[in-house]
Amino acid sequence: MDVHVDTQQQPLLENSPQKIPKTTTQKTIRKAFKGTAYLANLLPTGTVLIFQTLSPALTHRGHCHTQTSKIMAMIFLTFCSLSCFLLSFTDSFRDERGKVRYGVATLNGIWIMDGRIRLPAEEAVKYKLRFIDLFHACGSILVFVAIAMFDQSVVSCLAPKPSEEAKELLVALPIGIGILCSVLFLLFPTQRHGIGFPLSRN
Repeated sequence: MDVHVDTQQQPLLENSPQKIPKTTTQKTIRKAFKGTAYLANLLPTGTVLIFQTLSPALTHRGHCHTQTSKIMAMIFLTFCSLSCFLLSFTDSFRDERGKVRYGVATLNGIWIMDGRIRLPAEEAVKYKLRFIDLFHACGSILVFVAIAMFDQSVVSCLAPKPSEEAKELLVALPIGIGILCSVLFLLFPTQRHGIGFPLSRN
């Protein structure tokens, strides 16, 4: 019995697929997903994880009976807020070997934290500090404050007996901050790829 083997490779597809034009709905959904990716870069997810892990212990689950406990809670909130602020200025790039290098944006360029390499002056200028970075850093702090205001342990520790007006404010203000900052982050997206934000292969 003769077996015929075809040595010529056949393409998997006869014709390469042509680019299908997107509808208005598809374009809107794509922009929404892209905006969500920007939000993931700007929202203080790492800081919030640390906050939610350590907050119950440092606030004694909302029972701060001593002044020292309240001071420790305030220091912890200040530390988390500063973390949100400073992480907004981090950026990353790939060196000539393809390794991801991290740095902090400065007025003159980027200060590289994890290596002794230096970027050429014309390349370093692309990473210099801009006004939008300060805007994003302040917005990141506001988002963290909104999340902290939703935490019952923190509220019970720092304001054990809030008035009715304060209770309403503690409910409405975080929601307003969250919506406002989300819209502003979508309208004015960042170009930075900070610590924890994936960098493309290129």
